[in-house]
Amino acid sequence: MNLKITNVAPIGDDRSQDDLYTIYVKDGLFSDPFDGPFDREIDAQGLSVLPGLIDAHVHLRDPGFEYKEDILSGTKAAAAGGVTSVACMPNTNPVIDNATVVRYIMDKAEEKAVVNVFPIGAVSKGLKGEELAEIGLMKEAGIVAVTDDGNPVSTAELMKKAMRYANDFDLVVIDHCEEPSMKNGVMNEGVVSMELGVVGIPDIAEDMQVARDIFLAEYLDLPVHIAHVSTKGAVDLIREAKKRGVKVTGETCPQYFTLTEEDCRGYNTLARCNPPLRTEEDRIAIIEGMRDGTLDLLVSDHAPHHNDDKDIEFSLAANGMTGLETLFGLAYTKLVKPGLVPFTRLVEALTKAPSDLLKLGRGEIKTGLPADLSIFDLDSTFTVDRMNQVSKSKNTPFHGYELHGVTVMTIVGGRIAFEKE
Repeated sequence: MNLKITNVAPIGDDRSQDDLYTIYVKDGLFSDPFDGPFDREIDAQGLSVLPGLIDAHVHLRDPGFEYKEDILSGTKAAAAGGVTSVACMPNTNPVIDNATVVRYIMDKAEEKAVVNVFPIGAVSKGLKGEELAEIGLMKEAGIVAVTDDGNPVSTAELMKKAMRYANDFDLVVIDHCEEPSMKNGVMNEGVVSMELGVVGIPDIAEDMQVARDIFLAEYLDLPVHIAHVSTKGAVDLIREAKKRGVKVTGETCPQYFTLTEEDCRGYNTLARCNPPLRTEEDRIAIIEGMRDGTLDLLVSDHAPHHNDDKDIEFSLAANGMTGLETLFGLAYTKLVKPGLVPFTRLVEALTKAPSDLLKLGRGEIKTGLPADLSIFDLDSTFTVDRMNQVSKSKNTPFHGYELHGVTVMTIVGGRIAFEKE
């Protein structure tokens, strides 16, 4: 499609008339100005036009768990949330640990997906932490990173091998940081877990693994990316490592700057996730890590589950929550509106930073790049209704939240993937 989008305000601008400009899209790419004809002219007056949002940590559950989510439903949920690209995690069935499964995802995404889908391969075969997966062959098939997400990379030796081998193929290792011997709890270890009578996971379980990965990155002089950071200790470790020049990056999710362990009271399984919700001190540290750039990326860790996986005893419930449809709204409402994080910092964490990490060649409005755009009405609000989510699964703890930042339109490769009625 050829598009002309007028009255676009620079990011972070107060939408003053003097600074407005026009975006041109031709044959799916951002273009220099041209005279048309245009398939569609869009007036963005009063709206916020951003480079297409990239969610670098999503569980699409396909193949193997399509009753929770599949590539079509997951990418529709992404588009509804203003997300134009998703990177999907390998803990599927079968695991994304070989080129055949990667090709299955790529082929199905080409046929069904309404946003860009970038598979992430497993570090180890079967996510078992014993033997490296076929990283080179998976890269040829289309993966953009490797991780054993859902599990930590089990040993320092395996992590060292994975970092060296992945680097040979220009890939980064993403680690779910959790000391394996301490991963059997169901929420944060503390006063609330004691009062509820459930087994907790201490914050140092995350901190120790983050420290290990930082030591390896420093020793090898190779990059490592820390997934879904939830603790003050981890933020401090990453910040200090960056000051030393260590090639470490990190991400967090809205639940870790919005909720705390207190939200698990009443045995609320919708608030059960991994890593678990932490303390108020941790929540504040996560916000500061987002503000100062210690945490480079913001991701949803979209983890859809069927009601049968959640409407059971807290200790038996599955970890995770849906997040694609609330990612931007929660971040804008809880970080930018109160003045805690600059809007430009948020946009970078959702666009250029994930693109740079995964080497996607996106995240900017620049002539010649794929025309991915996310258009929001920052002045309008919506109320989260979990039963009316686009995702197949309804397991969000944010039901009833009023959020700023309504998705008006999502454009992927010059094609309109979502438009608000």
